[in-house]
Amino acid sequence: MREIGAFEAKNKLGTLLDWVERGEEVLITRRGKAVARLVPAVPGLDRARARQAARGLLEASRGVTLGGLKIKDLVNEGRP
Repeated sequence: MREIGAFEAKNKLGTLLDWVERGEEVLITRRGKAVARLVPAVPGLDRARARQAARGLLEASRGVTLGGLKIKDLVNEGRP
């Protein structure tokens, strides 16, 4: 993610839009603090991307164990 100050962002809006159009995200800061984020506009829900993300999560979780812990015990400890 690119980061840019508010003054510079004001003067380079066209460039920022070009970056975002290419899929980048831009964080706009004022005095070093984040105040806004420009992200690509995605119309509606992209079901194909959602399915791909779900498959990726399932694949990443295969073979992962809790090391003998039980979910119920974690919840009882206050872990959601």
